[in-house]
Amino acid sequence: MNGVVGDFPGNAKRLLAAYRECLEKGAELVVTPEMSLVGYPPRDLVFKSQFVPKCLQALDYLAGEVKEVPMLAGYVDFHEGKPGKPFRNAAAWLEGGEIKAKFNKTLLPTYDVFDERRYFEPGGPSEPFAFGGKRIGVTICEDIWTEDYLQRPFYDRDPVEELCGKGVDLLINMSASPFHLGKPEGRQIMLGAVAKEARVPVVYCNSAGGNDQLIFDGHSMAVDGSGKLIAQLGGFVEECRVVDVFSEGRGEVMEREAVGQLYDALVLGLRDYAGKCGFETVCIGLSGGIDSALTAVIAADALGAGNVRGLTMPSPYSSQGSVDDSFDLAEKIGIRCDEVSITGAFAAVKEAMSPLFSGKKEDVTEENMQARLRGLLLMALSNKENHLLLTTGNKSELAVGYCTIYGDMCGGLAVISDLPKTRVFELARWLNRDVERIPWATINKPPSAELRPDQKDQDTLPEYDLLDAILELYVEQQLGAEEIVARGFEESLVRWIQRRVDLNEWKRQQAAPGLRVTTKAFGIGRRMPIVQNFI
Repeated sequence: MNGVVGDFPGNAKRLLAAYRECLEKGAELVVTPEMSLVGYPPRDLVFKSQFVPKCLQALDYLAGEVKEVPMLAGYVDFHEGKPGKPFRNAAAWLEGGEIKAKFNKTLLPTYDVFDERRYFEPGGPSEPFAFGGKRIGVTICEDIWTEDYLQRPFYDRDPVEELCGKGVDLLINMSASPFHLGKPEGRQIMLGAVAKEARVPVVYCNSAGGNDQLIFDGHSMAVDGSGKLIAQLGGFVEECRVVDVFSEGRGEVMEREAVGQLYDALVLGLRDYAGKCGFETVCIGLSGGIDSALTAVIAADALGAGNVRGLTMPSPYSSQGSVDDSFDLAEKIGIRCDEVSITGAFAAVKEAMSPLFSGKKEDVTEENMQARLRGLLLMALSNKENHLLLTTGNKSELAVGYCTIYGDMCGGLAVISDLPKTRVFELARWLNRDVERIPWATINKPPSAELRPDQKDQDTLPEYDLLDAILELYVEQQLGAEEIVARGFEESLVRWIQRRVDLNEWKRQQAAPGLRVTTKAFGIGRRMPIVQNFI
């Protein structure tokens, strides 16, 4: 299910529609994701005085409509006891027009993108629930994640062990587990291991959709008591399916390659961010380069080509080839592209500043003028026609500050800001595997900002293969410079990259929100101080 955070009436309607679809397919018990009535994560909305009361009002309405067979729905409840946090991450067993039982999440993740201990009080001892002659253990997301997968123990309790110790025939997990590369495959291995150890089937129901920077991939599944897959739902789509959880494993394992999952995630993330924020159309600055080209293709697939507006803005240093590549891309994917030169505006700004800059050589200041003029034009187009402006910078550039604040960083969503440049190339080539969607000229030419004569990215940056390898170790694995050097990288280069990453934290904290697809994106899961002196 793809819910909207805080849309209690809308989410209740979505739940009821899915419930009736499951009834038509012969379901005896309907399972929904974590916080399915709320949307995940609600963050500080829970502190608003009427948020939880309206949630409980919607839960009562939902319960009154669920009569034929039971449904498990996720919601936020009050924690009435003291001391403790004011709320619970909870699930309700709805049956016969009323709430029959409530279950509280026990393990509250407070790491990476999660901050549940800020809001919620952990649940008490886990108890099975009897239904249809079976004893069912209900868990919520983190409750079922094993120490082996998390790589270190975060908690002194194990809800699955507690439930199994009291005797269960089936484990259910209601989840809102966000995507990153490799997560669906790792999750399947983990669930199989849990089922095998518990010796009972496990049903796992995950959200599918985008909420702000997080993308939820679905891939709900059921595994039998030996850990073998019984059934798996699709990735990055809403889906209802009825599964015989006491059958033997025979389901098909996911075969979507990693690059395909990555693309699906970005398309879903952009579609939901735009749609849930009320935007029908987007605009993009087209430079003739690979980053803006990839962003444009994602946008066309997410929203439809007719809802994507491109603008190419040549300067005195832009090559005709780059302008031609922008129009070639637009023609190939079916979007509109217009041309507005910034040459005159650039000359006017330089003339206006000449009394202040007299006697000083042109430098990065003049390069940034061009980027900011383009940002001005794109924001004007966004304002006039109510487009969501998409920024097109990649993770490699954002990491080392190879981007212009209030220039090419202008926009409402950074679509590929969690894609290293090497991934950008990989994704572009994958898109062209059957038909040329991104001009090969764009993919094959050396990357350049074209802000000065004959400029190339590698005039300023290391080769992207080398840069991205070091960034992965420093940003995602959080290794120190000495540890990275010990892996065979040149110390001066490692120190330069480390310094650039640290110095540009101020830029990233002003950047548009970006879609998270790796284990450590620049955004809510990475909280670095701007003012610091740690080397």
